[in-house]
Amino acid sequence: MAIRHDQGIVLRSFPFGEADKVVVLLSPNNGKLRTVAKGIRKTKSRFGGRLETFSHVDLVLYEGRNLDTITQVEMIEAFHSLRADLDRVVTAGAMVEVADAVAQENETSVRLFLLLQRGLKSLDAGPAHPDLISSFLLKAADTIGVAPALDRCAGCGRADGLHRFSFPAGGALCDRCRTPGAYALRDGLTDYLAVLAAADLGDLPGPDESFSGEARGVARRFIEYHLERQIQSLAVLDV
Repeated sequence: MAIRHDQGIVLRSFPFGEADKVVVLLSPNNGKLRTVAKGIRKTKSRFGGRLETFSHVDLVLYEGRNLDTITQVEMIEAFHSLRADLDRVVTAGAMVEVADAVAQENETSVRLFLLLQRGLKSLDAGPAHPDLISSFLLKAADTIGVAPALDRCAGCGRADGLHRFSFPAGGALCDRCRTPGAYALRDGLTDYLAVLAAADLGDLPGPDESFSGEARGVARRFIEYHLERQIQSLAVLDV
């Protein structure tokens, strides 16, 4: 048993016992952290509102057998602006749900942590870009090593004739490599997705309304296929 310092972004929390909460965070150094905040549900809790979802916090933890106990917490970034806008809250919720699904315990998660932090910063700076979640999903896929092939055939590596797309095969396919179940995408959509995959979340190019919706659908279905689970928050964005 020992005291240690860490930091993380709060992904979610839920009641534990009469006055405590289990708080799940994403740490850059330790991946998914499952911690307990004792007495946080009491009116005079010493933690205040510092352990709300989306908060980036600095922690002092007492290591336990099953759950580490939070003994001190300081706010690094609260992202107040995004919390004041329902659309941004929904988008942020989708981001943390994806991060929660991707992150593993006791594994370095620097890339995923920085991706989530950058996404929240972008939302805090202003209204959600129509392609922000699509770009985030493509980058999240890359952090777990399943980034879709978008500018070359996932089968043979050819850069031309990419007329089909397959989730099991890993992205765009040429006519020679097409597989059963691969489906056709409109011309230009894979190029659009490739731009979103490469762009900075805080500096995305101007959206093309003719592609944005389809791009989000492809990115969502791709990561859900490889995670083998549905991301419920993404369904709200498609309503």
